[in-house]
Amino acid sequence: MLDSSVLRSAMDHLASVEPGFGRGLERVGYPEPRLRSPGYETLLRTIVGQQVSVASASAIWRKLEAAIGEGVPAETLLAQDFDALRACGLSRQKQGYARSLAELTISGELDFAALPKMDDEEAIAQLVRIKGIGRWSAEIYLLFAEGRPDVFPAGDLAVQIELGRLMGLPDRPSEKRVRDLAAPWSPWRGAAAIFAWHHYNTPVL
Repeated sequence: MLDSSVLRSAMDHLASVEPGFGRGLERVGYPEPRLRSPGYETLLRTIVGQQVSVASASAIWRKLEAAIGEGVPAETLLAQDFDALRACGLSRQKQGYARSLAELTISGELDFAALPKMDDEEAIAQLVRIKGIGRWSAEIYLLFAEGRPDVFPAGDLAVQIELGRLMGLPDRPSEKRVRDLAAPWSPWRGAAAIFAWHHYNTPVL
């Protein structure tokens, strides 16, 4: 679990094997944990937040909770019609994704309690069964909601940009290049991603 103490230890290790992390730590310091509660609600919030700004995602979530109830319960969400969910800000596509998640959750086909017992690839395979959840979204969930230390969302644009900068590369590396670069950082590649976001979002004076 990537809590504060584990995250700091992980970053110390990464700095010892890759000088770019050491220089980055000197510039912006240690990142804060990015832990969320595991389960349906966090994954639904991931769907709501896809391809919109943080502010827009928060506004949509507030409308959903006001209309449906705290945590946007799966059963209640499925009872809503298209127009009700559209009024909350969910497009037709995202409604399909949200309903897929709710249906798999209610049926028990997606068992959040069982996910921590699976290895990373097995858990990703379970999550991508949800319509609209690709590898990136699955990795983000496992990194934030389960604090898996070696889950590495190499397809994330900010991770690519910032790791390229930290490594001193002339151009943004591709997803494959980033995965290759990160191979020696196992079992702390998740910490590397969290630090990349931290470095990306921290102004350097």
